[in-house]
Amino acid sequence: MNDAKTQTVHAIEFTHPLPAMNTVDQSPEKPGWKPLTGTLNNEEFACPGLLTTRDPALGRFIWNLRRQVYADRKLVVADGEVVMCSINWIRDHTHQLKAFRHWEWNIRSFLDFIISRQREDGQFFELLKQLDDPHWSFVSPDCRIMYPEDSQSLVRLEIEADVEYLVVEAAMRVWRVTGDDDWLRRVLPRLEKGIDYQTSDPKRWEPALGLAKRAFTIDTWDFMDGVSSLAPLNRKIFPDTPMSIMHGDNSGIYQAMNQLAQMNEHLGRTDRAAAWRERAAALREAMMRHLWNGKFFVHQLHLNHKGLDDREGERLSLSNAYALNRGLLTLQERRAVIGEYMRRRETTAAFAEWFSIDPPYAKFSGQLPGRYVNGGISPFTAGELALGAFTSGCEEYGYDIVTRMRKMSEKDGGIFFLYSPEDSRPLGGGPSGWGAAAFLNAIDEGLAGIVDVGTGYSEIEFSPRWPVTEYTELRYLTGYEKTHRFVDCRYVLADGGLRYRLKSPASRIDAHILLPRGRAAAKMLVNGAATPFTVSRPGDLEYADARLERPAASGASGASAAPGAVWEADIEVIFA
Repeated sequence: MNDAKTQTVHAIEFTHPLPAMNTVDQSPEKPGWKPLTGTLNNEEFACPGLLTTRDPALGRFIWNLRRQVYADRKLVVADGEVVMCSINWIRDHTHQLKAFRHWEWNIRSFLDFIISRQREDGQFFELLKQLDDPHWSFVSPDCRIMYPEDSQSLVRLEIEADVEYLVVEAAMRVWRVTGDDDWLRRVLPRLEKGIDYQTSDPKRWEPALGLAKRAFTIDTWDFMDGVSSLAPLNRKIFPDTPMSIMHGDNSGIYQAMNQLAQMNEHLGRTDRAAAWRERAAALREAMMRHLWNGKFFVHQLHLNHKGLDDREGERLSLSNAYALNRGLLTLQERRAVIGEYMRRRETTAAFAEWFSIDPPYAKFSGQLPGRYVNGGISPFTAGELALGAFTSGCEEYGYDIVTRMRKMSEKDGGIFFLYSPEDSRPLGGGPSGWGAAAFLNAIDEGLAGIVDVGTGYSEIEFSPRWPVTEYTELRYLTGYEKTHRFVDCRYVLADGGLRYRLKSPASRIDAHILLPRGRAAAKMLVNGAATPFTVSRPGDLEYADARLERPAASGASGASAAPGAVWEADIEVIFA
């Protein structure tokens, strides 16, 4: 390997220039035919973006996902500050950060606003709302801050149990983009205080079980069934509020604990990192003991009430899809969850298996089965499920989900928040950007398989899964526009092998190269040189794996390349 340009003879050659508007099809059926493979001005090549030699369908889908998330970008003025938020709830903002981290320049302002106004006990607020919106009236005075000059209120819906871990998740993503260690040092104590609050406050934590609790809601949602002393628009917790353990809160806290461990480790605080990992392991043990049924996490474990029926143990709720991607489950356990979704696809009367919850309740807060989150079909479930499938040896199923959603998007003119299970009619009711961001992330980290495990793509997990698609030659771009860190990937599949040319700022690439069904690897070449590799098989398909280290800078013995400098790694796998 060498950073300098060399005349390497490649076993597998790229055959078409990209970008292109069309390419010549060499098939005998249509000799000389030039199908359209890109748009006039290549609008599909953004960050992330895709160009192919077959058709622009997937590239257009990615562009439309990006467009939908960008449409949720807003400015809010509160407490004298102008903040950018992708919808003015930290929950929405965090879920959509999976997508807009790639192009947003003002990436920190809303997160900094939330972190800096943390309550003394560690609780975070979650949403900014105009004063003539009643959300501030749903909660007690200690769960709201009023900004009358700006006609805004800062609110924490008291029954919510996911805010603290979502703030940690957002901070982790922002830090990966910026690589700002000084900022990380400033916010880390507040992030830790938030998780300490979540795992100790009597309203949030059940010490006898070692698990987080919430008021009885559908999965992660913010409304109850209107029982006990709770009025329909009440988001408070009273002594008689029905409380339950919901698995999604706990899988999110588990992820946050491990993220806090990574942050501490990066800053050299190894003892704190070890303590967070120990706490995460204890939480996982409690989850598996009380909430895991062998195939998936049961919806709710009720504490001081009996619930609405006796079906909680069979209820598959949307946070199972999120759990696939939070580092909680083993490969075998992830495949069990995915298998349950695949099984229900075969038996459900719904058009798709991407349930908000299944089976739904006979009625929940006035919502009948199949309406809103009481059984509506959700693209955010689908996107998380697709990402989990790609990374769990179910690659063809992951691409099948992407393809089905792409076709729905083409038919409907975009992705919607929820769909009617009977006829796939869009139901609305919430931010469509949730699902759009989940799918964009599934394509970016799952299908393209480019995962930033450092900051600014300084270290990359590279697990491309293009062989499960119909595309045999393409170019994919991802990265962070804010810091001008990009990963530019060319791919071609031929009869004798496949090739990736990866240009990135990485100093290390953990390559995990998927092979087409029925093919095995005989040789791996990196920049023309034979490279040792191992073989893995998480599912039915085989991977060729190798760790690639960036060579020392040319002409400087032992010296490292300048931060952000581009390294070209040309990876070829020759089939047996």
